[in-house]
Amino acid sequence: MSAKLIDGKYVAELTRNQVREDVNHWVESGNRRPFLQVIQVGTDPGSTTYVRSKTRACEDVGIETDTNRLPDTVSAKQLKDLIRTHNENDGVDGILVQLPLPAHLSSHDVIESIDYRKDVDGFHPMNVGRLAVDQPTFRSCTPAGIFELFKHYSIPVKSKHAVVVGASNIVGSPMAIMLSRENTSGKATTTICHKFTKDLTQHTISADLLVVAAGQPEMIRGEMVKEGVVVIDVGINRVADETSEKGYKLVGDCHFESVSEKASWITPVPGGVGPMTVAMLMKNTLLAAKKSIYPE
Repeated sequence: MSAKLIDGKYVAELTRNQVREDVNHWVESGNRRPFLQVIQVGTDPGSTTYVRSKTRACEDVGIETDTNRLPDTVSAKQLKDLIRTHNENDGVDGILVQLPLPAHLSSHDVIESIDYRKDVDGFHPMNVGRLAVDQPTFRSCTPAGIFELFKHYSIPVKSKHAVVVGASNIVGSPMAIMLSRENTSGKATTTICHKFTKDLTQHTISADLLVVAAGQPEMIRGEMVKEGVVVIDVGINRVADETSEKGYKLVGDCHFESVSEKASWITPVPGGVGPMTVAMLMKNTLLAAKKSIYPE
């Protein structure tokens, strides 16, 4: 079997086109443009790249945006004071603090200081709690993007055995919640695995649907999955490659060649899940501007 590719770039483009149409209609109806406030602490190259892609996406769909760039020496009080000013500014619809933060700052503390009605990343405890009880909320962008891929490609989730490898608050945990809880598109029997899971293969090989978000290059190999599995590879890792001009190549958390021989569907890396994350951030920002989830 040779897996069919799940084209995240294409689906993300469709999603962004729809958001652009909705933004234009919103503005033509007499409303101001949605506004996303980004906060970046430090100059981590990866974070800078992510922030750049998010601001470009805003420009593409007609969402206004601004970035506060702070030194990595900023105190927790200074950062939270800045967030508070954006919380109180009615002209700001969404607030995004780019992660990771420097070690002296608690991401949990910082995220909780964001007004949950402007938490377009979907990380605030209020939004995570509403997700857990299947209530309308800002859904974490990467899992939400994965569900858009399921929808576009008509990949069934209900009653399937879904296995999530990775238990982070950003991807693994909300993904497992959504797979098991969502009435409209979830209802899978869900197993969540992590670095303390014994005999990982015993779990992955039973999966009908496998989501891998562990941050370990090519950890899932062909012998660890069954024929016909749907594989969503969230990982994006740099590994040395002497044949590349850059000296490295990007790989996922799955060994693509061996896993794709057995899978029915698989996301490539890059070009799979990544573009969907940014597209769903645009969608969440528009929802925040419309007060669709938390009406005034």
